Amino acid sequence: MQKVTIKDVAREAGVAISTVSNAMNNSNLVNEETRAKILEVAEKLDYVPNINGRMLKTKKSDELLFLTSSIQGDYFTTLLSAMSQQCDDFGYTLNVVITRKDEVIRNRILGKRYDGIFVFLGEWFDAADMQLLEKNHIRTVFLDRACSSEYVGSVVFDSHRMGYQVTESLIHLGHKKIAFIEGPADVYDGIQRKQGYLDAMKEYGLSVPQEYLLEGRFEELYTYNSVSSFLRFRNVEMPDAFIAGNDLSAVGCVNALTDAGYQIPRNLSVVGFDDIPIAKYMTPKLTTVKNPISQQGIVAVKMLEEIIKEKRNGYVESLAGELVVRESLGIVMNDR
Repeated sequence: MQKVTIKDVAREAGVAISTVSNAMNNSNLVNEETRAKILEVAEKLDYVPNINGRMLKTKKSDELLFLTSSIQGDYFTTLLSAMSQQCDDFGYTLNVVITRKDEVIRNRILGKRYDGIFVFLGEWFDAADMQLLEKNHIRTVFLDRACSSEYVGSVVFDSHRMGYQVTESLIHLGHKKIAFIEGPADVYDGIQRKQGYLDAMKEYGLSVPQEYLLEGRFEELYTYNSVSSFLRFRNVEMPDAFIAGNDLSAVGCVNALTDAGYQIPRNLSVVGFDDIPIAKYMTPKLTTVKNPISQQGIVAVKMLEEIIKEKRNGYVESLAGELVVRESLGIVMNDR
């Protein structure tokens, strides 16, 4: 079957090709009655506009790209839902590309098919990729690191502040020996949460033995094994609290401690980050930090739209989380 062209739509609607083009691009040169007739004809003929042709004329595609290495987990479900709705409101189509291949990343950047891109790639997006953005004036918003320039902005959580606040809250409840379960070494939020913890411990004059820094990788099983190994072979005082880099690590930590005979929060406290759905159904219910994920998605789209339309240069927007106190957080008693 021969592909329907803009000429076919113009012929069927009895108008000029330029009128069809203006109608498709929402130009105010076309009255609403004519626009409605053209759109009706286009739908009847199953006409699909030529995006590349439109880009040559308008210099924009009305499409945005989300580059990421993964979309697994509740975070991405919530984030992409909010972003997609906001894109619709602004008249953009959101395209998601999941990759860890450098050639795919660079081809997408240099292809210039999109009006702007979002990036959540961690270590898979390096300094050379960043230089490509700057050199080619690619409008970009990052969600996994804080950076800004004329064409680049970022929307991140204030993970340092929340890491500090969680630690400070534990200290105010009498905890002095606090361990931290780290996430991947290249993940912005994990790095910032750990630094907030370290800064709070230092400010309150509390020591952090190297053994108190456990590897968790944001994974439940890995954290379970890490905590179990620490309990078997530890040569330092038992911590009275564990801060996990995310809730999955907190789940692994709780399970390892429980299997070893510890009672939470009677013997010690455990706090996580992210407030995943299982957090409030655990035994005990998990104290954690809830981040405004939907807000991050909405703000990211609004920021990119501003950068694209040159309303302002790129900037860093930092969103604060909220400590959700549940059963896994306890007060240090004299018998601990």
